[in-house]
Amino acid sequence: MPVLDAIIARAPDAILIAPTDTTQLIEPLRKANEAGIPVITVDTFIGTGSYQTGAGEADFPLSYIASDNVLGGRIAARALANAIGGEGKVFVSNVNPGISTTDQREEGFKLEMSESFPNVEVLETQFNKNDANNAASQLQAVFARNADLKGVFGANLFSALGSANGVQQAGQSGTIKVVAFDAPVSIVDNINTGLVDVAIAQHPAEIGYYGVVSAFAHLTGQSIPVSIGTGFTIMDKANIADPEIAKYLYNE
Repeated sequence: MPVLDAIIARAPDAILIAPTDTTQLIEPLRKANEAGIPVITVDTFIGTGSYQTGAGEADFPLSYIASDNVLGGRIAARALANAIGGEGKVFVSNVNPGISTTDQREEGFKLEMSESFPNVEVLETQFNKNDANNAASQLQAVFARNADLKGVFGANLFSALGSANGVQQAGQSGTIKVVAFDAPVSIVDNINTGLVDVAIAQHPAEIGYYGVVSAFAHLTGQSIPVSIGTGFTIMDKANIADPEIAKYLYNE
């Protein structure tokens, strides 16, 4: 928030921001809007993410540009359920409550499991404060309480890699399946060595690209959509070497 306040004081022509909290960033961004600075949220949103409706205290951003994170969570659920044979205990390793993207990924994951995989039991979510070491420790603690644990969904990169390290430290690599959200270049080795079973890659370059294009369009008097969705690519050992898949790794 202090960084945002400093940016607003410099009066930029527009602000593209990935809010780290759906509620606490409303008032700081309202200051920008009231100062005549157009606001576009990318990857995450404020309020409900429904903008320009004339209703609610957080509808003032011009557009929300992101992956469909509920769908991403559903895709992760299908991948994990298939990896564990459609039955068993799993849990979500998440960051902090109140972050729109990871909240929605968890929501989509649980919805898909309850609707499509009745033999999969989803245990209590573990929040790791975006710390991979915490995620590793939590994985081992959950495994200690549930010796029949079959899988974990890491709702962001640190959650996934921390959980994967916890699986390895517990001597359960290959037994407890790991589905990761996000795909840095390092995920290739993680998948090839079996540390991670599946990665759900967003298309972050598209999010950034459409953010800049939308801001420019608005500033030059053109109308822009209030919502722009981008896609996903599923990566596993069978396709990770395919250039058409590998191009979605986060190279920068």
